[in-house]
Amino acid sequence: MGPLMALTSGSADVRVGLVDGPVARDHPDLAGARIHPLADDINGCSGGPACAHGTFVAGILAARRGGPAPAISPGCTLLVRPVFRDVADPGAIATATADEVAQAIVDCMDAGARIVNLSAATGEPTTRVEGRVRQALDHAAGHGTVVVAAAGNQATLGSSEITRHGAVIPVVGYDRFGRPLDQSNFGSSAGRRGLGAPADAIVSLGVDGPPVTRAGTSLAAAFVTGAIALLWTLFPDARATQLRQALGRGSRRTSVIPPLLNAQSAYEHLEGQLHGREPARL
Repeated sequence: MGPLMALTSGSADVRVGLVDGPVARDHPDLAGARIHPLADDINGCSGGPACAHGTFVAGILAARRGGPAPAISPGCTLLVRPVFRDVADPGAIATATADEVAQAIVDCMDAGARIVNLSAATGEPTTRVEGRVRQALDHAAGHGTVVVAAAGNQATLGSSEITRHGAVIPVVGYDRFGRPLDQSNFGSSAGRRGLGAPADAIVSLGVDGPPVTRAGTSLAAAFVTGAIALLWTLFPDARATQLRQALGRGSRRTSVIPPLLNAQSAYEHLEGQLHGREPARL
């Protein structure tokens, strides 16, 4: 990712929808970031688990370069669409309903998002049809928007209505040694169309100031989203299908475990395909 980040910090024209918890937009490391809320912060960024998660993921994408967070694409526009609510128990997991997630996807689309980062595929994988979510994802597919979704952290083999959808790139977690993360969900949808990305011992923004360390597939999804945002900055005329093809090259796709994100390979493929020349090595 580093060589791609050296080429660009992203373009404001590339709009990324963040469907997650509220974001502490007054965090010093988010000063100057192009963050636009698309809805009220539900019950505000009170420092609970929903706000902590949203702020952490926002730091991966939009924090200032040179700080503790990965800060992959701070030059892009981040459309914050909170869906998770904080609850009274600080140890509880923040939740959202399928209808709330569906509406959030549509809201991001209506605001011009080319990419939607979705941390809401973290429930127990199920075959139950969630009609509104499927319709929202159909809407995204029809408009050439790429949806990147966390595969979930239940150490389960399976999929969900979200990760099964053809408009979605499911993302599983890998540890810092390049091995699949034990807690990550895997499945045929992820194996066929998905990617793996760093999900272990990731450092990003804490709501109360000091950086914090987390693990999970939501973090991996943000790495893939950031890479796509930078690639779309460098290749603004690329179609969603071309980006998917570039990201998915080099794999026979016979496993339930997808390959690791290779941003350099995707860049080189797009440079050759769209500009018709042999790219310089990043």
